[in-house]
Amino acid sequence: MDIEVKKETAPVKKNFDFVDTIRCISMFGIVFEHSAVLWGTKYSTMGDTFLQVITMQFWKFATIAFFLIGGFLINYKFTEYTPGQYLARRFKNTIKPWLFWIFFLVIATLIQRIIVASRGGDAVFINGPVAYFAEQFRYILFESSFWFILNFLICISILLIFKKYLYKLWFGLIWAAVSLVYSVNLYFEWFVTHHSAALFGFVFYLWLGVYLNRYYEQVINYIKKIKWTYVGLVNILFFILSCLEVIYLAKHGSKDEYNTLRISNILYSLSMFVLLLKMGSVKFIDKNLEPRKTTFGIYLLHQILIIRLIPEIFKWDKWNVATFTVTENILYSILRFALVYGLSFLLTRLLLKTKLKWTVGG
Repeated sequence: MDIEVKKETAPVKKNFDFVDTIRCISMFGIVFEHSAVLWGTKYSTMGDTFLQVITMQFWKFATIAFFLIGGFLINYKFTEYTPGQYLARRFKNTIKPWLFWIFFLVIATLIQRIIVASRGGDAVFINGPVAYFAEQFRYILFESSFWFILNFLICISILLIFKKYLYKLWFGLIWAAVSLVYSVNLYFEWFVTHHSAALFGFVFYLWLGVYLNRYYEQVINYIKKIKWTYVGLVNILFFILSCLEVIYLAKHGSKDEYNTLRISNILYSLSMFVLLLKMGSVKFIDKNLEPRKTTFGIYLLHQILIIRLIPEIFKWDKWNVATFTVTENILYSILRFALVYGLSFLLTRLLLKTKLKWTVGG
């Protein structure tokens, strides 16, 4: 999210090369998750259900990994800037582009609804255009991926407010407990389980990234000593548990069975983050996909493409996910991901070469 590692000393740059790789892989997962058509589809056989769950669960580590790497990067910014300076910088690099694309999407929706209404359709829009667009703005802000930018900024603000406790272990444990409340709530539903209700559920992972940065040398030295076999087995175990928890929650009537803050998914996300740390930098990704420059733009643009462009591309009757087999829907999801990620990447690269580069954090 346009958070850069300080480049003044060579060791820092060398040690933290892995950041861009994790950032890019996490964005793969986030874009795939939002592009997929497998959400909410019910299949009659257990085999089809497992294929569906395995496909969706594989990338579910991405959101927590993104908060972890975000926390890892902002640790330096907290020491370099005062809270006021940091928030001013954040407004320029994050909030302005975020607001710009929200309003862009609202205006694009307005134009599309006007066209539909002029052809005699969309009675809801005609009868109450103001209420309709108030609802659209609410949906984009709280229900789409744009919500996580706001959530991320709220988490950062909380850490800034309690900056003097930032490296206290008890402080992190408090936020870990808060996150687990959301995990347990999936079973008891004391309050709404939707991601927009998890206002404080991700503070812990941002804090954990900050804490990891402080003790990075000790942590990475320990991780390097762990055998790949053990890392792989732990990830497979947590992945299987995550899939089983999805199926269990769905079977017992949960409408949010893929929630990121499931206990099993938290464990899977943390173990995957360890795997990515151990893997380190992938030169092909860092050199060709330029995650440091393009990640934020991809995040902002991909939801717009999913909402406004992709339905126009696949609007024919033959693209009916309800009639597709699970395999066809998986392949369809991969195709949508390739289009959305590819176009988001190309548009971001293009904008970075213009005066509008600020709209993608450039």
